[in-house]
Amino acid sequence: MLGDQTLFMRGDQVEAAWDLLMPVLNTWASKPSLSFPNYAADSWGPESAEALIARDGFHWFSLPLKTKKQ
Repeated sequence: MLGDQTLFMRGDQVEAAWDLLMPVLNTWASKPSLSFPNYAADSWGPESAEALIARDGFHWFSLPLKTKKQ
């Protein structure tokens, strides 16, 4: 990666991306959806995700959560 600028966005691209996304993020923050399936960090996601694929007889593979080393 050292010296390969094609792997990274230019500064003006980063600024344009933030200009595009900030109104969306601000709207989401000011008007949270009551029906959006939010879920806690470090969880496997909303129950509705499991129900979605279970309708077709499939399931998500559960991997063990990583624990912090002490």
